[in-house]
Amino acid sequence: MNQWNERFGMNEYIYGEEPNAFIVEQADRFKGKRIVAFAEGEGRNAVHLARQGYQVTAWDYAENGLKKTEQLAERFHVKVETELKDLLHDAVPSEAYDGAFMIFGHFPKAEQKNVFDKLLAVVKPGGVIVMEVYSEDQLRYQTGGPRTADMLYHPADVLAWTSGCEVLHFFYGEQKREEGRLHTGVGHVIQTVLIKNPR
Repeated sequence: MNQWNERFGMNEYIYGEEPNAFIVEQADRFKGKRIVAFAEGEGRNAVHLARQGYQVTAWDYAENGLKKTEQLAERFHVKVETELKDLLHDAVPSEAYDGAFMIFGHFPKAEQKNVFDKLLAVVKPGGVIVMEVYSEDQLRYQTGGPRTADMLYHPADVLAWTSGCEVLHFFYGEQKREEGRLHTGVGHVIQTVLIKNPR
């Protein structure tokens, strides 16, 4: 049973239709045109970047999320390519995109580095990666995100994964997020913006 497919099956956009505030702030960091969104859910961030003129591909393993991404893109008269992809098990193309991002992609601890490595792998040397995820401290806030530490992130892990990249931005702390009914209020996040260094 795919709980995300079920969750995204309702008409309501459960995380809202407005883009994540961090993506809005960082959108002009992307160089080049082709951007891929990891675990993009209902498409609010992909559609925002498409409206900025980027060629965006959205990956998610919930078919209902991808359908809603297409509907939202149509409403805003932009195109977002969608592809059903299980980021834990499916291969990703090597160095195919100018940039990649993941906003609140929830994965078990044992798989988090695997997914992060795929974020790096899909981007060309010199490309930009943007990520915002909930930290383990989010459990104290109860304003959204998983309710188990195994699905949340530790800042030391994320910093370790960035080895070999140029870190443009790293933040660990509180941010206010009003994103639909499931992200409401102050939460505790980890943010990073990286450049994948040329070989």
